[in-house]
Amino acid sequence: MKTKILTILKQNGGYVSGQELCNQLGVSRTAVWKAVKQLEEEGCRIEAVRNRGYRLMAIEDGITQAQVGSRLTTRYMGRNLVYFPETDSTNIQIKCLAEAGSPEGTLVIAESQNAGKGRRGRSWSSPPGCSIYMSYLLRPKILPFHASMLTLLAGMACARAIQEETGLEVKIKWPNDLVLNGKKICGILTEMNAELEEIHYIFTGVGINVSQTEFPEEIRETATSLKLEGGENVSRSALIAGCMKWFEHYYELFLLQEDLSGLKEEYEALLANLGQEVMVLDPAGAYQGVCRGIDRMGELLVELPKGEIRTVLSGEVSVRGIYGYV
Repeated sequence: MKTKILTILKQNGGYVSGQELCNQLGVSRTAVWKAVKQLEEEGCRIEAVRNRGYRLMAIEDGITQAQVGSRLTTRYMGRNLVYFPETDSTNIQIKCLAEAGSPEGTLVIAESQNAGKGRRGRSWSSPPGCSIYMSYLLRPKILPFHASMLTLLAGMACARAIQEETGLEVKIKWPNDLVLNGKKICGILTEMNAELEEIHYIFTGVGINVSQTEFPEEIRETATSLKLEGGENVSRSALIAGCMKWFEHYYELFLLQEDLSGLKEEYEALLANLGQEVMVLDPAGAYQGVCRGIDRMGELLVELPKGEIRTVLSGEVSVRGIYGYV
């Protein structure tokens, strides 16, 4: 109910009477009053005037269920929304929900995590109040070996949402990081539960550095935030809603063909390393080449010194710029 009340107040812009809210929601005036008080506790400043009703004055930056839910424009992504003030990991929570049968599009968000993980089990710094920690659930009817492309879709969606919200020219460092000015601002981790030819579920975890101004020493040289790069505050709830909007858009296009042939050009326009020298850190032996984009399956195309084009699988290697992180 809080989400519905906040949505109504946002859309109206002026005063909405308590009785009108009661009529629209089918609840009592006491229930409306309690929900408004809860919204105020969550950072919404709401003015109440006798004989006029309620008016939304301001919203503090927060990622509560009501704040994010009131901004969603999707059909299913994020519509089943679960919020934690603090949790071990949104990926752990979304996995539990997946096992319990939650529907596709279920979204878990948290203000902070105490056991966040990145790629290859690396810890992910998860302080409260300054970042986005979210995971969402998918149940696509696709072959398991096509699932890695969903990480690329997530990168595109987050990049577009950040560009739309901030105007910053964020780029994708294939396959699962977003960068600004050569430093990481977003990490993406996708995991799958499947049999040989059937996917039971997939979940993707996303962490976005929004308003941090300092980082732990071990990542200080390679990490940044939207606040540091843009100099302005960014609404985390708006950014989460934007990520869901853009992912739903790209996901539905992807499902038409089960590959990236229709999205390849748009992805490459966001690719940080396109046309640049890269170092491929393959367990079988590192090598250098020039990034030539991706193929329709989302594999990176690297041109070797003698002109041979080699495809790089996202699960096998890491890619770095010759002279730095990107």
